[in-house]
Amino acid sequence: MAQEILTKQVPINQVILLVLYGLPSVIAISAPFASLMGTLLTIGRLTSANEILIMLTSGLSYRMIFLPAIVVGIFISILSFMANDILLPAGTIQFVRLYRRILVSTPALELQANSVKRFKDTVVVTGTVEGHTIDNILILDKTGDGRRRVILAQTAELIDAGREGLSLDLSSVFTQASREIVRNDYDYASADFLRYWVPQEDFIGGGTTISPREMSSPDLRREIVVKTIDQNQRLDTRYNRVLSYALQLEDSLRRGSSHEAWNQREGHFGNFNREYEGSRLIQRERVLLIYWLEYYKKFSIPFGALSFVFLAVGLGLTTKKSGQTVGFIFGLIISVFYWSLLIGAQTMGIRFAYSPFWSMWLPNILALSAGLILCIVRIRR
Repeated sequence: MAQEILTKQVPINQVILLVLYGLPSVIAISAPFASLMGTLLTIGRLTSANEILIMLTSGLSYRMIFLPAIVVGIFISILSFMANDILLPAGTIQFVRLYRRILVSTPALELQANSVKRFKDTVVVTGTVEGHTIDNILILDKTGDGRRRVILAQTAELIDAGREGLSLDLSSVFTQASREIVRNDYDYASADFLRYWVPQEDFIGGGTTISPREMSSPDLRREIVVKTIDQNQRLDTRYNRVLSYALQLEDSLRRGSSHEAWNQREGHFGNFNREYEGSRLIQRERVLLIYWLEYYKKFSIPFGALSFVFLAVGLGLTTKKSGQTVGFIFGLIISVFYWSLLIGAQTMGIRFAYSPFWSMWLPNILALSAGLILCIVRIRR
């Protein structure tokens, strides 16, 4: 990212700030795996050099081995959690703000000269780019009623309007909007000036929007409460409609074929099915489930360092020779397996609505259980 931005003549101090704002996301993910590799290499080195044997024969217990490792694991877990819950949201907000300032001062960052750029349903064709100005710009998009629109402008300037978003101030503009089916139905206009509003997430890209992962745990919890209330309200509305149509259907069936309500039974049954399926769709919505998964992941990944410490100590104590080499290989295998298990559990949780808590904490529980079993077996020997 830094290399790509530097090629657009962005000041190096702003590039360094962008990198710093992006670091918390790396720290939050890498800390547990760093604790795993570090503990494996350390304990493996002590075991292969018979240092553990010397400690035990000197009257020291395994507690002297476990206690420093556990303290370091707790420290790394807390540090990783702070990076994930405090630094990551703050860094993401500052990243978005700084990227917007860079983009406004250097439009070529997203709109390169003499190029074609696609943003979802919008295509932008640019001419030369000099400073803040873009010459001979062509915009292809759709209007609110679905008509295809072509906008031609002699020059364009990218403006940051704060909370309102980004805009392209176009001069010497010609626009034409037409329907796809009826070709003779079209509108055209010309203007000396036109302000074209652009959604930030469409123009800048998904990497600069704040997702549940970039929220702090309190903010994420509040969003979950709001979305839960909204979902329950919509479900209550659907359930009331289902009950109403069910009662109407029952009433029409009880009255029999001699009553005029008998002819309305099919309509009541169709309405009942429609509302019931609507309630099922609300229950299967994945947005709230994704928020819950991200909430539990904020705790499971940082405190995975503590689970890895138990596993790493157990594995390190079982190595004989070449402890560091074996530890490095085991660390790579465990890291890949843990990450695959975490992604698989998250995918299964989204697709099959499994418990978000168990989906995110299962890899840690397995690592902790395996580490405790290895440690108990080693101590009993």
